[in-house]
Amino acid sequence: MTANPLRLDETDKAVIAHLQDDGRMPFSTLGPAVGLSPAAVRHRVLHLISEGFMQIVAVTDPTTVGFTVQALVGIKVKGDLDVAARDLAKISEVDYVVIVTGRFDIMIEVVVEDTDRLLELMNEIRRIDSIVATEVFNFLRLEKQTYNWGTR
Repeated sequence: MTANPLRLDETDKAVIAHLQDDGRMPFSTLGPAVGLSPAAVRHRVLHLISEGFMQIVAVTDPTTVGFTVQALVGIKVKGDLDVAARDLAKISEVDYVVIVTGRFDIMIEVVVEDTDRLLELMNEIRRIDSIVATEVFNFLRLEKQTYNWGTR
């Protein structure tokens, strides 16, 4: 995933900020709030989505829907990092994949039902040919998680 080279104008930023506060805000409310008609703001929102600037999704607390184990996994890789990252991204329980600097090559976040599934998942990950080593960091408590970094 590469940063989109297109620039957001102040209206785009205002649209995103309002939708981060209330992703279900109707266009009839959102438009006037950012100085546009409902039809114009609808067009802006669809453009922002289609160009990959934003997604509108329901975010759940995994523990309330049966996923009691969350962990970060540091991964050392031999060979092509992009290939390894793509292989990891195909695994449904992996919800976040980043190529990083430092002691690991890739960091992933996993969300699973229980420790038995975590063990199965780690065995699955370790069977990938390019994976050399892994280190699991179980979440003991999630203190803060937000998605409202805005558009600065």
